Order: sequence, then structure tokens, then C-alpha cells
Amino acid sequence: MKYILFGFACIVLVLGFIIGSSYYQGKQVEKYGFLAQENAELFVRDHSPTRGSDDAKVFIVEFMDPACETCASFAPFVKKIMDAYPGKIKLVLRYAPLHDGADNFVRILEAARLQGKYWETLDVMFKTQGIWANHGNWQPQRLWEVLPDAGVDIEQISKDMHSSAIAKILEQDIADAKALNVHKTPGYFVNGKPLQNFGSKQLFALIQSELKAQYPE
Repeated sequence: MKYILFGFACIVLVLGFIIGSSYYQGKQVEKYGFLAQENAELFVRDHSPTRGSDDAKVFIVEFMDPACETCASFAPFVKKIMDAYPGKIKLVLRYAPLHDGADNFVRILEAARLQGKYWETLDVMFKTQGIWANHGNWQPQRLWEVLPDAGVDIEQISKDMHSSAIAKILEQDIADAKALNVHKTPGYFVNGKPLQNFGSKQLFALIQSELKAQYPE
């Protein structure tokens, strides 16, 4: 009888733990949205550059490459959507350097972040891709010619871009991209949901579905 009661007590404790854990996880998801999921770190790392309100409930996670023409063309589109829904959307940039030498472009971008010029540098990179990242006339060395337009210290960037901290950022993002099966750029996820069929209409529809779910009228 003693062993039966002991066994029953153990079962009750286990069930209580499972129910309590499920309740806690539910509350965390309710409070933090998709960031409370167990694999959320694959999408958002502490080092990830972000744009938008910290209170936003819709996260657009984009795996990008500074030399990617489609990434450059989609940047204004994503910004337009964010402007249309102020405070509700947060953009998170991750790296998937798939083009030749793209890891160096990322290093330059991250070195510019140390000078507080991340978004300015990315903007210059995208706008001048035709000069240095034209795939019909590939001249990556010419990127250095346009970087001063971002207001950065070129000499300092050439030193900082080889730091171990930036190397770790690259390594982590590449690993996460692989884990999430990102094979092309830009690779979009909205609140952890992948954009299955690529296109501006499809991306907008995915964002809208999450906006409706997170901000019901």
C-alpha cells in the first residue's frame, strides 16, 4: 500500500510539473509572442541589428547579403510596410553571405556599426551595388570608394573588420541560416514563419496575417 501511494504521488507530481510548464510556456508566449518559443534564438540573436519598436509584436527576420540585388530592391518595400504600421513591426537582420567575398562585405558593415553607422553604411552599399557588386562586372574592391558616403572612418573599418567578435557574429549567423534551411537571399521569416513562396505580395500577405493575429481589432 505504501508503494502504491508513493507511486501515485510521483505521478501527481509529474502531471503537476507538465501542467505547470505548459501553463508557464503559454503565459510566456502570450507575453513575448514568438520570442518565447524554444528555438527563437535561431531567429534573433543578441548581436542582431534591429530596426523598429521594442514593443512590436510582429518580427520580420531577414537573412541577407550586402551584395544581394534582391535584398537591395526589397529594403525600401519592407521600410514602406513598417512605416505603414508604426510601432507594430520590428526588422531583424541576419547574415547569409552567399556571394563570393560576401563575408568581407558583412565584416565591413559590422565594423561600420562600431562607429554607429550601420544603417547609413548598409544604405550606401545597397544604393551603389551597381558600382561594386554588378555581377556582370564584379569589382568588390570599388566598395571602398563609396564607403565615405556613409560618413565612416575607412582606416578604422579596415582594422576593425578582422576582429574575432565580428568573426563570431558571422559564424553564428551562418550556422543559424543553415539550421533554418536558408539557401537564398533574402530569406524572410515573420514571427518564425517562413516565406514559402517568394515575392512582394506573398511577403506582404504573411506580414498582414501576423499583424491581424497580434493586433486583433
